[in-house]
Amino acid sequence: MSYDECYVKSVIRTIPDWPEPGVQFRDITPLFKDPKALRMISDAFIQRYIDSDITHIASIDARGFLISSIMSYHLNIPLVLVRKKGKLPGETIHQEYQLEYGTAAVEMQTDAVKKGDRVLVFDDLIATGGTILAACSLIKELGAEVSEAAALIDLPDLQGSSKIQDAGVPVHTLLAYAGI
Repeated sequence: MSYDECYVKSVIRTIPDWPEPGVQFRDITPLFKDPKALRMISDAFIQRYIDSDITHIASIDARGFLISSIMSYHLNIPLVLVRKKGKLPGETIHQEYQLEYGTAAVEMQTDAVKKGDRVLVFDDLIATGGTILAACSLIKELGAEVSEAAALIDLPDLQGSSKIQDAGVPVHTLLAYAGI
């Protein structure tokens, strides 16, 4: 099945003024009720990485888990989780990052990746880039290399993908939406 951006965009719903006034929230949950759309986006990502040298996918909490688990299965490579601080058992490392009003933190288990691993960082959406950059820091701290950051949606007006690229990490997304 070939990728059809117009079809996928027609399935994603925009919820105005959520979670706060002025925000146009891009809700991807309808994609999971539409097997055709889910297959299109999964296949598009799988085709991009099928012949790549990535060894792991580091997926960001939580919607990123849904698409990246399909990718991991089809690419036959490990999926490692990047979660909100306090959500993973065992020994972890964490990285704080800036939000518009304060900070947040993500963590990974210390045995998730190691030196020599080439990791794709995956999330559902790139806004300000803080979460992906924090995940990249964790991966590098564990000795692995970040090969690329990928997401279903980019919000280029928020400059996140530019910040990620400025940090030396290539970015790939399937969709972009102008405006917040």
